Amino acid sequence: MKPPVKRFADLKPAPKAPGTFAPPTPKVSRQKKAKVLTPAERAAFLASRPDLKPKV
Repeated sequence: MKPPVKRFADLKPAPKAPGTFAPPTPKVSRQKKAKVLTPAERAAFLASRPDLKPKV
């Protein structure tokens, strides 16, 4: 037996959030920021990885 068809009128409205976005949780706050390589570090890294060199 099939369940009854759901209609938009049957759905409950979503609970109102206090703001547009919730404040960050401690887990999100602990995430490390990405390290941006300097041009010298980038050149050294790419020199050590020949498989990553761009194809010309």
